[in-house]
Amino acid sequence: MRDLNNKIALVTGSSRGIGAAIAKRFAQAGAKVVVHGRDVGALSAVRTEIERAGGQAMQIAADITTFAAIEDLRRQVEQSLGPIDIVVANAGGSFSKPGPLEETPEEAWRATIDGNLTATFLTIKSVLPSMKLRKTGNIITISSSAARKPYPGAPVPYAAAKAGIQILTQDLAAQVGPYNIRVNCIAPETILTETNQQRIPAAQQQALAEQHPLRRLGTPEDVARAALFLASDEAAWITGVIMDVAGGAVLV
Repeated sequence: MRDLNNKIALVTGSSRGIGAAIAKRFAQAGAKVVVHGRDVGALSAVRTEIERAGGQAMQIAADITTFAAIEDLRRQVEQSLGPIDIVVANAGGSFSKPGPLEETPEEAWRATIDGNLTATFLTIKSVLPSMKLRKTGNIITISSSAARKPYPGAPVPYAAAKAGIQILTQDLAAQVGPYNIRVNCIAPETILTETNQQRIPAAQQQALAEQHPLRRLGTPEDVARAALFLASDEAAWITGVIMDVAGGAVLV
């Protein structure tokens, strides 16, 4: 049974989209969920929805591209709820535009690496000491199918950052397995978040769907269900896995 009762789960980047869906799904499974992001209004909306559904949630607004910030976040969680059992390092996004690598501004490269790979590294670095001390923990990172195969026109810094997250996940899984800490990664393809629904015209959405063997695009809930499985005891002997939630797109 996918039961997270009494677990404390931090989902970074959960003010909307995939992160919000994961936070809500975890709360439904009984976890005390910490929702995180920069948009206070959006965070409040997610927390309120969780609480109205009978779940427990705490919201923290923070920029976690520095270790001091994520350490402060962790301390707030521990003081209010207790030590973190589950982390979904979801914060990230693309901070560069598609185009030739030599035309990519240095600032866009650094922003993308910091916003994805560095934020994931710092989040994990902060929670690991407590998990190792308690000999228990569950870490889920979020990558992308862009890290699995080249796509024409895809922003190279984003793909590089997400590929870095995948090898970080697998290296870490090997390191911390003896401490009973599991580390897995979810690699979604195009997900129809609120942002993508507005950004991608309907005709293009249909064209993209036809490129998937399952003939549809993903939803935030598709990713949330995968995250719940990896966070639950049903996945107790799974670690170091890159799970493609991609409708078969990486096959073609």
